Amino acid sequence: MIKLITGKKGSGKTKILVDLIKQAAKSTRGNVVCIEKAMQLTYDIPYSVRLVDVDSYSIDSFDKLYGFISGMIAGNYDISEVFVDGILKIGGRNYEDLGSFLAAIEKITSEIEIVFTVSEDLENLPESVTKYTA
Repeated sequence: MIKLITGKKGSGKTKILVDLIKQAAKSTRGNVVCIEKAMQLTYDIPYSVRLVDVDSYSIDSFDKLYGFISGMIAGNYDISEVFVDGILKIGGRNYEDLGSFLAAIEKITSEIEIVFTVSEDLENLPESVTKYTA
């Protein structure tokens, strides 16, 4: 299941994401993973959550992120939740490409909840992206 947290920079998306991560760390029976750029959440999330810096793996596109997430899931069947902060910083601001990425991720994460923060107002995103918002 894919969920998006949308809004402009400074609207509180990351705070919401951190709260969701903390809840997941307390309640999940599997592993929780947080993917981000530049390791800014190191002190905000519980130590039990695996924190991954995309810069350490040269991930700078939606295609590379797809490969990374699918490889991570294939290598660890215990992952129950994945949180990605700043998807547009990682993959770029092409919203149609974002929609295609989300559709591809949806196919491989049917048993996993994955939450993305998207630094854009909902009304500026295409339907291929907004269909994943609550």
